Amino acid sequence: MTKLLAALLVPAAFALVLGACDADKLGKLRPGVTTADEVRNIMGRPDLEWRDPDGSRVWEYPRTPEGIVNYMVVIGPNNVLREVQQVLTEDNFRQVVPGMSKDEVRRLLGRPAHQRFFPMKGETVWDWKTKTEPGMDWFFNVHFNQDGLVSRTSTNFEPRG
Repeated sequence: MTKLLAALLVPAAFALVLGACDADKLGKLRPGVTTADEVRNIMGRPDLEWRDPDGSRVWEYPRTPEGIVNYMVVIGPNNVLREVQQVLTEDNFRQVVPGMSKDEVRRLLGRPAHQRFFPMKGETVWDWKTKTEPGMDWFFNVHFNQDGLVSRTSTNFEPRG
């Protein structure tokens, strides 16, 4: 019973600590005021950076595999924070459609929690944790064909413990 309780409480405690840290950091970011250097000092080094044609940059701050959020921080061409987006949303999941590339999906949803290759199907599946309930985690999955393009999406849950 003690091991079961620990198996349930440790991931939950980790998620709470991670969430509290993010809340503290995000509370210090002020769009239109905070500079790119200040964002980097507060949030740390981003995992990836994309450059947009207008000169703005998008920095990726994933919280996977344990978290259920991924942040995209938009730095305007004036080197000032424009916005912070939590990208693991139902709206963004609906935007993933057949034919999209891995780069397009990564730009939309951030780093996946897991990447698995299934040789018998010839497909790669990326997933993002979307919800945690007592004893189970829910995932949004993107299936890529052998050409690296989205073939379909799905959802599943996995028991914890």
